[in-house]
Amino acid sequence: MELALIGFAVLLFLAFVGVPLAFATLAVGFFGIMYMRGLDAALAVSSQWMVDTATNYNLSIIPLFVLMGALIHRSGISKDLFDASYAWFGRFRGGLALSGVLSCAGFAAVCGSSLATAATMTRVAIPPMRSFGYNDGFSAGTIAAGGTLGIMIPPSVPLVIYGIVAGQDIGVLFIAAVLPGIMLVCLFMLVAAIVTTIRPDYGPAGRAMRLADMLRASYATWPVIILFGVVLGGIYSGIFTPTEAAGVGCAGAFVFGVFRGHFLDLESLRGVFEETVKTTAMIFAIVFTALILAQFVNLTGMPHELREMILGWGLGPIGLVLMICAICVLLGMVFESIGILLLLIPVFLPALGAVGVDLIWFGILVIIVIELGLISPPIGMNVFTVKAVAPEIPLGSIFMGVLPYIVAMVVGGVLILMFPQIATLLPDAMR
Repeated sequence: MELALIGFAVLLFLAFVGVPLAFATLAVGFFGIMYMRGLDAALAVSSQWMVDTATNYNLSIIPLFVLMGALIHRSGISKDLFDASYAWFGRFRGGLALSGVLSCAGFAAVCGSSLATAATMTRVAIPPMRSFGYNDGFSAGTIAAGGTLGIMIPPSVPLVIYGIVAGQDIGVLFIAAVLPGIMLVCLFMLVAAIVTTIRPDYGPAGRAMRLADMLRASYATWPVIILFGVVLGGIYSGIFTPTEAAGVGCAGAFVFGVFRGHFLDLESLRGVFEETVKTTAMIFAIVFTALILAQFVNLTGMPHELREMILGWGLGPIGLVLMICAICVLLGMVFESIGILLLLIPVFLPALGAVGVDLIWFGILVIIVIELGLISPPIGMNVFTVKAVAPEIPLGSIFMGVLPYIVAMVVGGVLILMFPQIATLLPDAMR
């Protein structure tokens, strides 16, 4: 176990000094196996796991959902989502912040990535907020927090990864995430309303629109509603497997884009595929290398020793879950969500099983906790993403802007702990 802890310490050091997570993870995993079993064993184990993972049919869902998000993004539907939300809520104080949260939720329903949601909606939502005199830090904090919905509202790439690693049904996880996702949207909108009530200068009211204009703006969002309904409804009804649903979603996103005048030439399609390949390569690089690290950790005996240690402590299910949540928050300040899942779940899975934790419920809770880490100082990944897209907004202002949403996420996590039915109600109805 000591060797595994040394490996994690080296990994954290490499991440802090700027080594990309995939390379840092590969270095620790490969050299750890080599130290324990020799160079030949390290080469054999690493190559075998990469081949087995690359040919895993279940993982084909990831590039498909990434492709669907890229098609939707380049179809201009992200702006339609914001415009529709603004049409209904813009007239109220803080209405553009409410619109930002709703449009993030809408984009998350066809994206699956927190960072992509934050980056896309920053480009769409920050300019109109600024034009109406919104506080920059509050605006950026709202979008950074709203972007975290990308990994909660299905389809979610981290939920796919969690399902594969924990051996849980991906479709059931998607269904389980629906109510918690709606809960977080409501909490974020409540926070935006409270902040702008206390500080009216942070979010002045926007322009009121006629009912005809409101309905027209809402009509433009029908592709997202249909795609979300087909993908999730197909999984829920058993018509599609999650992978088949992802393929259907891609085909639907492409057709909607063509109807809107996009993807009619090879150059536009090339941009979509380049974006998909780059994102998929990044995700798979982390997946491959994290599995190699997991093999090193297994060789050290850490999961078994940790299981025995936790049983000896008598923490119980809630105590163990709270301990894992605390670690997730700390890692979320440094790593992306997929890296956290692949680093922690294989290590703690035996202990979670030993104390009888519901792994569907735990998967939803751990995603909320990872979301919390993505906007927590000092290194909230979503905050830095928003900063990269809007460099003129001071980093400190963005962190101040996300603080109320951190409170909302903590409340959401507590509600999931106190009322597990929020995450288990729909999955239980499926069974």
